[in-house]
Amino acid sequence: MGIMHIIWTIIVGLIVGILARWFYPGPIPMAWWLTALIGIGGSIIGGLISSLIWKSPDGRFHPAGWIMSILGAMILIWLYLNLVMK
Repeated sequence: MGIMHIIWTIIVGLIVGILARWFYPGPIPMAWWLTALIGIGGSIIGGLISSLIWKSPDGRFHPAGWIMSILGAMILIWLYLNLVMK
């Protein structure tokens, strides 16, 4: 994994996190780096959920697409607001 892969992972995670925060109702107080981590984690959670629903032909884990990544990030936002912020 090269440095460009890491940079693109952070950028895509930030975009997914911003979109998840935009779709999630109500204010969400968090820093930009936490938004990126939520987006990256959302892609992993979305990939796990989609692999349970649709089996991969090669049997390996694949990161989720945009929709499942955003849904996974929204799940992480809910966990963050209900477990960490309380």
